[in-house]
Amino acid sequence: MIKMYKQVLKPKRGTCLRKNSTKKLRLDIEPDKFNNVLMINQNRFYTSLKKDNLIVKPLDYYMMINNSNDPLEIFYNDVISNHKVIYNPYLYEKSKKKNLNPNSFVNNFSIPKGYFDVLAKWYSIKFSYVDYNIIFIKPSLGISIQIHDNRSEKWKVLAGNPIIINVDKVYYFTEIGSEFSTPKKSFHSVINPSKIKDDYVIIKETWTGNFDEKDITRIFNPNHYY
Repeated sequence: MIKMYKQVLKPKRGTCLRKNSTKKLRLDIEPDKFNNVLMINQNRFYTSLKKDNLIVKPLDYYMMINNSNDPLEIFYNDVISNHKVIYNPYLYEKSKKKNLNPNSFVNNFSIPKGYFDVLAKWYSIKFSYVDYNIIFIKPSLGISIQIHDNRSEKWKVLAGNPIIINVDKVYYFTEIGSEFSTPKKSFHSVINPSKIKDDYVIIKETWTGNFDEKDITRIFNPNHYY
């Protein structure tokens, strides 16, 4: 009989994004939870699971998110604490939060002139222009997994090597110049996996449709920004 290791995931919480060991990993959850769990399994982002999705190949990346209002029991056939953590969404959860300083970014980065608005958060900062935005994301952090109803977006990586969730795919350590298109009502997110201080991911964001800061549904919101 295979020994299984249990993890209890609170409602609306996610695991770390990890890299599997050199052997196959099997995860088990109750079948009636399949429609309430989001999962990254290497290059796929699943919003509804099947049994086959719960097998992680050797050295592949994986993460689970409990999108329900009830605790989720996850069973593993290996000790996952031995697996490398690529992204911990709660690394700074208990630390004091202070919004990033726009003046510091203007002084330290080549911020193009002409921005008319700045949205500063503790984990990211956005400079808004008439037809595009420049977004900075701190090391070891990511923006929420989100969707927009009234606009599609295009992202271009200007700095860093982010992990990008784009619709139902996941792209790891993308190169500068990489571009991604996200249709309306599609999942998307950016994670900065760097552990180096001030090693920001920088994204240029353009859009088609009506841009409204309120047009956002956060499916996974570990930074608790509303």
